Amino acid sequence: MSILHSHGTDNAALSSYRLKLPVFIHLIVIGWLYVTVMMAVAEATNTTGTVLGAIFTFLLYGLAPVALVVYLMGTPGRRRAIKQREADAQEAACRAAAEAATATKEDSGLPDQRGEAPADAVPPVRKEQ
Repeated sequence: MSILHSHGTDNAALSSYRLKLPVFIHLIVIGWLYVTVMMAVAEATNTTGTVLGAIFTFLLYGLAPVALVVYLMGTPGRRRAIKQREADAQEAACRAAAEAATATKEDSGLPDQRGEAPADAVPPVRKEQ
């Protein structure tokens, strides 16, 4: 049964698949860039071709599409990295808050840090009637 179509939770096979996918994508990118370099060389060495035409052939058929595809295919990975960084930062903030809460004492002289609303120290002033 294929790795993609398996219904079990075989994490080793899935991680192996994830490791092979970037290598496969790199091979495709290298292959396509090789093809476009050969197209550019053919353009430059042709009797009716020009070097400027070869440069534009390489840029417009090779480099621009490959850069766009690689950028778009990297978007999920960047999103996962951002979410992981945010989760790590939130976990660190929660851990720091928990440590601060356990380190403070009731009579430490600090303002109320138990999450309760502070009482008004001075009552509000009202107009005399």
